[in-house]
Amino acid sequence: MKSSPHRPATLALHAGLPEGAPRAVGAPISPPITTTTSFHTAPDAVGFSAADLQEAAPHFYTRWGNPTIELLEGRLAALEEGAAAVCFASGMGAVSALFFARLGAGAHLVLSDVCYAGVAELAHETLPRFGIEVTTTNTADPECVAAAIRPGATRLVHIETPANPILKLSDIAAIAEVAHAAGAELSVDSTIATPIATRPLALGADYVVHSLTKYICGHGDTIAGAVVGRSAERMAALRKEALIHYGAALHPFAAWLVLRGLETLPARMRIHEENARRVATWLTAHPRVAAVHWPGLPSHPQRALAERQMQNASGLLAFTVKDGSPALAKQFAERLRVISYAVSLGKTKSLLFYIPTDDILRTSFRLAGAQEAAYRAAAGEGVFRLSVGLEDPDDLIADLDQALGG
Repeated sequence: MKSSPHRPATLALHAGLPEGAPRAVGAPISPPITTTTSFHTAPDAVGFSAADLQEAAPHFYTRWGNPTIELLEGRLAALEEGAAAVCFASGMGAVSALFFARLGAGAHLVLSDVCYAGVAELAHETLPRFGIEVTTTNTADPECVAAAIRPGATRLVHIETPANPILKLSDIAAIAEVAHAAGAELSVDSTIATPIATRPLALGADYVVHSLTKYICGHGDTIAGAVVGRSAERMAALRKEALIHYGAALHPFAAWLVLRGLETLPARMRIHEENARRVATWLTAHPRVAAVHWPGLPSHPQRALAERQMQNASGLLAFTVKDGSPALAKQFAERLRVISYAVSLGKTKSLLFYIPTDDILRTSFRLAGAQEAAYRAAAGEGVFRLSVGLEDPDDLIADLDQALGG
C-alpha cells in the first residue's frame, strides 16, 4: 500500500490526479464528466476479452473503466491507504461482487450477526444456493469470531463497524489477526465510519467496503458502492470478474456526484459528529427515552474501542423508548418538520426511521438464543435510527421535542 504525504482533507480534494503534472492554463479545476460508452482504440491496444485486460491498457469500454470513475477510485484508494479500488453501481453491488469473487461452492463465510439488512439477507437467502455456507456471530467479541471459523473452509470474515442499526463495534485489528491466523481474509463495511473515522486496511483488513450512497456522496442524490483492497493483484482480479462480468457498473455521472460530495467529506463529518453529540446528549436526558446508542457517548459499552479505532464518532445514532414505539413511529412521521421520516443515512439532511425488532429478526438477522437475546436487549421492541444531518442542532432538538410530546 502506498502512503501519501497529504492528510485526508487534502486527499479528498486532490488524490487520484497525476502527481507532479503541470497545471495547464485553461484546464478545468473541477473534473469533467466523461459520459461515453466507448473510446477510440487500435487493433493491438487492448484485447476484445476482459481476460486480456492489462493494468496499463487504455480506456476501451466504460464498463471496464472510465476516466471519471478512475479518478474516484484513485481518490478512495488514497483515503483508505489501499492499493486500488473498484467502484460499483451500489453498495450492495460492491458487497455482492466481493462475496462472489472471493467465495465459491464449499467455502465458508463468517458474518457479523448485526449488519446492513441487505447484506444479511444476501447471506441467508442467496449464498447458500451457490454452496456457500454462512455462520453469523457476535463480532464484537474476537473470541466468538475465532470459534466460528472453520479451519480450511473459512475464506472470508466480513464485519460491519459500527453496525447498522445498533452501532455495535468490532475490533478490526484483533479480528484481522484471528482471520489471518486461520488463512482467511477480512473485509470491513466501513460505510458509517467513513475513512475520516477509520481506515480498516491500516488496521489489518484486506478489503474495505463502502456504500458511497451514504456519507461519502453525502447529498442523497445518487447510488454507488466501492471495494478498496490492500492487494493490487486481487483488486485487478475483482475488476475483471466482478465488475466486467457481473456488470454492476457505475455511471460516470454518478461517479462525478460522489466526487463532488467527497470534496466536503472531512468538513461534513466534523459537523455530523458535533450535531450527533448534541442530539444524543439531549435524548439521553429525555424522560421517554430508554437508551441511546452512539459511539461518541461515554455510556457506549465499547467506548474504549471507539476512542482507539475511530477518529470521528460519525452522525448516526439509534435510540429506544420506554414504551409505545410503534405509535411513536407514526407520531414522528406525522409531526416531524425539520427531520424527514425516511430510510438511508449520511445525508446533509436529517433522517429518522423506525426498525421494529420482530421484523428485522424475522426478515434479516434471523437470530436465536443468546444472539437474539443480546439484540433484543439493545433494541427493545424497536430502534429509532436517526441520521443526524447538517442542520442547526438546536432546530433538530426542538423538532424532536415537539414530535416526542404527548
